[in-house]
Amino acid sequence: MVILGLTGSIGMGKSATADLFRARGIPVHDSDACVHELYRGKAVPLIEAAFPGVVSEGVVDRAKLSQTVLGNPAAMQQLEAIVHPLVARERDAFLEAARKNGAGVAVLDIPLLFEVGACNLVDAIVVVSAPETVQKSRVLARPGMTPERFEAIVARQMPDSEKRRRAHFIIDTSRGLDAAARDVDQLLRAVAYLGPTGHHA
Repeated sequence: MVILGLTGSIGMGKSATADLFRARGIPVHDSDACVHELYRGKAVPLIEAAFPGVVSEGVVDRAKLSQTVLGNPAAMQQLEAIVHPLVARERDAFLEAARKNGAGVAVLDIPLLFEVGACNLVDAIVVVSAPETVQKSRVLARPGMTPERFEAIVARQMPDSEKRRRAHFIIDTSRGLDAAARDVDQLLRAVAYLGPTGHHA
């Protein structure tokens, strides 16, 4: 089974691209969705113990948590030490199930793939990208987003140019969904010829 790492900076169209893989019957593990799930379940008591007051009605309040950890590297590290192992366990179970179901390709959707050093988990890296102007206008159109918040998020992410340099495949979403879909089909044809080590089978 070929494992693809799907990543891309905020506003690049990564979620839409993940849906293109799903539409083709490819199993996709979404790290962000997994974290959302954990914030409603297994991670709640651990996070409340580490950051008292960020849980309301049994669910981690992401806005409160964000205020607590953003701009505080030690708190961020503490949070990651709680969340990352839980996400890893869910991801391993997902890959195990995909293998059992005979999937030829599986996708790990990891927004901070490079930043958290997850490259060794995958056989090939797919970077979703778009020009900076497109990215900025998409993100600033989101409710509650401010230019300052956008800059703070981007500052935590590896520059898009560097991600593109390290990618095995690039999906450019600025040309519309049909073009991105064609890129995904081409990519899937290419990885069907790759062995699990990333060399031609």
